[in-house]
Amino acid sequence: IGKIYPGVISGITDWGIYVELENKIEGMIPIRELDDDFYIFDEKNFALIGRHNQKKYQLGDNITVEIWRTNLEKRQLDFRLADITKDELIEH
Repeated sequence: IGKIYPGVISGITDWGIYVELENKIEGMIPIRELDDDFYIFDEKNFALIGRHNQKKYQLGDNITVEIWRTNLEKRQLDFRLADITKDELIEH
């Protein structure tokens, strides 16, 4: 928990963003964790788009995440957005 990894958006739903890490592990960023705007699910384009800031998260986008929660019984990982870019991650 708390570790930061680069990943790729592998799925978008109206409840969150699925992210696959480079080691093929997948987790989800719950939509309620995207607290900088109200995000609308664009089913046609597999995207979440901010109502006010127009920020877009789309299938295939590179993203940097932090492991936030784990549930070993259900074998689930919850992520949240990391405040670091992939380039910064590689430099450290």
